[in-house]
Parts: sequence; C-alpha cells; structure tokens
Amino acid sequence: MTSSSDEGAKTLDDVRVRYLVTRAALRAAKAMTAPGLSPQRRLETLMECHGTMNAARGPDSPRLQFGEFRKALKGDLAALLPEGVTPLDLDGMMVVDRDGQITEDAFDLDLEQRMLLHTLRKLDTFAGTVNDRELQSEIDQETAFTLLRKQGEQRVYEAGRTDLIRCPAGPVDDLCELRLPPLVADFYREIPYDSLYQGWWYPCPICKWPMRIVVRKNAGTAVGVARCWHTPHADMGASYLFRLPTDASAPDLLPEPSPPRPSGREAILSPDLGDVPQAVPAKGHKALSRGIWRYTTIPGLPELDLHDRLAERGLRVSLWPGLDAYDLLVEISAKRGKKTRLKVDVKDYTSAPTLAKLIHAQEGDRGGADWLVVPDYRAGQVHLLSGVCEKYDMRVATASAFGEMVCEKAGVSWT
Repeated sequence: MTSSSDEGAKTLDDVRVRYLVTRAALRAAKAMTAPGLSPQRRLETLMECHGTMNAARGPDSPRLQFGEFRKALKGDLAALLPEGVTPLDLDGMMVVDRDGQITEDAFDLDLEQRMLLHTLRKLDTFAGTVNDRELQSEIDQETAFTLLRKQGEQRVYEAGRTDLIRCPAGPVDDLCELRLPPLVADFYREIPYDSLYQGWWYPCPICKWPMRIVVRKNAGTAVGVARCWHTPHADMGASYLFRLPTDASAPDLLPEPSPPRPSGREAILSPDLGDVPQAVPAKGHKALSRGIWRYTTIPGLPELDLHDRLAERGLRVSLWPGLDAYDLLVEISAKRGKKTRLKVDVKDYTSAPTLAKLIHAQEGDRGGADWLVVPDYRAGQVHLLSGVCEKYDMRVATASAFGEMVCEKAGVSWT
C-alpha cells in the first residue's frame, strides 16, 4: 500500500523533472536562437543543457544522444520526458516555433513551474527533495512585492504595484519618477533584443510592454511581424505586420485581422486597442524584467480593470488589502444593512494544471481569498480549477462573470 507521503514525494519529483526538462530545453533554445553568441559559447551551453536533460531523465531512461537532443528541441517537448512522468501541459508544447523563435507558452510554462517549485520549497514539503540551485534565489515577482511591503504602508504599496502594472516600459526619465523603492526600480532593464528591430521597439497596445519582433519569408518576400509576447493579447489584436525599410527609418505597423470585440457582459472588460503603436527608440528606454511583467503586469491589468469597473458602479472595492493578503476586497451592502465581503485572488496562468497544483500545495489561497478569478480569455480553465478550489471552500469565475454576479447582488447593472 502506497502512503500519502510517498505519493506526495512522487508528485513533487514529477514536478521537478518537468521543470528541469523545460528549463534545459528553454536554455538550449535560447543558445540556438540568440544572435551574437560565439560558436564556442553556443556549443558549451548546449552541452551543459544536454547534461541537465539526461540527469533530469534519470539513470533508468535511455541516454539521449546530443544529436537527438538538438533535433528534439524543434519538436514536442513531452518527447523529452522519461517514461512514467505525466506530461500534462508539455504534451504538444513547442519550444521553437516556425520562425526559429522561442514560443511564448514555453516561457510561461517555465516560469509557472518555477513558481510552483519555489512555493513547495518554502513550504518545506518533503524537505530536501527540491535542491536545484536555480531555486535558491528569490523569484523576481516575490522579491519586488517583498521590497514594496517593507515600506509598511498600504498607500505606498498600492502606488508602487500600480506603477509596475501601468508602466512596464518607457523613457528612463519617466521611470525614475515612479513611486518605487530603488531596488524595485532596478527590475527595469534594457529593451530585450528580441523586441527590437534596428534599434526600434513597439509597445503592446494592451499591456504597454515591448512586443516580440520577427522577420519571416512570405511568398519569397521578407516581412516583419510585431506581436505581444502574451499570446492572449496577440489573439485580441496586438499583432501587426510591417515592411522592412531600405534605410534606418522606423517601420510603420499594419494591423493583422483581429476578432470582433466581445458583446454582453464580457464587453465591459474587453480592452480597447486604440491607435496602431508607434516605433520607440531603444536608447533611453527600459522595460520590466520578463518575470515581473508576466506575473505582475499581466494579471494586474484585470485586477485594476475589475476594481475600476465595480467602483464606477458604486461598490466599495479595495486593492491588495493588508499589504497584499489577496488582490481585491469587494463589499456589498444588501437590504437590512447586511454586508457581504468577497475576498478575491486574480490569477493568469498559461498552465491550469500547474495553477491547480499550486493551489493544492498551499491548501487554498495563502491570504484567505474565497474567490479565484481568471481573465475572460481563460474561461476554459474554470472547470478544472473549480474542482480543486472546491476542496478549500473557494469558488472560481471569469472576471466578467464575477463582475456580473457582484453587481446583481448589489442591485446594480454590470452591463
């Protein structure tokens, strides 16, 4: 009979193997695609990642040859896992896309798995099982929040976190004016090379972070593509084409066809793309590190949007109460003076199974939230997450469904 301790250790080992395989593949893919890397350095990195991959697969798995490893990086990531490890989100995951670039989902999955392992390590679940050196340093997101909380003032924390959401990139002079402690401001770095075209970058019209730039062949002609690194934003219309200029001038973007704006309750939180983004010089500009942008700015947008829309309708809503015990506190005044308080945590994970495992590891929400809210474009995750959250007396909804429900309880119209 297998004990719950053995089952837990097996689960944790599987999580760690999936993380190490993903991490090794991602580092190797970066080495293969990064411009300007010397052949010697490229080979050294690939060989190191090959060794990590075989170590992660374990002594009972057939050794993966170096040539097979390089070839596998352009295929299904799940094929690199050893037998007996459930692939989950790795099944069908591509690390390198048709343009020879690292896929957005691979970046997200790597960060999400790292956060799950980081949480398990902090909880000291099955101590000693997780000892990968990369997990010894704090995740950027948590470090930034800790530095903001050290100020000890709710107002200062709200201002700083709002700035990280509203201003993920911009002129250095403007960024210096943000309400951030110096160590948090250090998370603004040079514009990533894969978001540049001849010294120019373009902010996503939704999140304002530098969009991804690639040049691909289309019917024998080279065409530039600019799209948000966050796939849902690109799918909403933050995706553009441009002709390659013959001089040093900045290219003009042309919008690709985008889906119609949602109607009904989802229209309230649907972002307005506005005008086509204009080129911005890289010189004198910086952007948040990818981890801070992906897991502070991206989920922060629906947090702020939901807060603002509910406040506009007369509801009392607080942001990150208790220095971020959870994301939103919504207070509803019903008839006979009775008040309902809803504690909300907003999550935007590419991997629903990874988020589910994180919730299970923490036995619900660490701050005591009783609602888990996901952006509307993650509606497909609600069923899976509801099954896990139900065990911890949490309910799950999309942002629009939650907003509509709250307004109905308060006797006001969401739409």
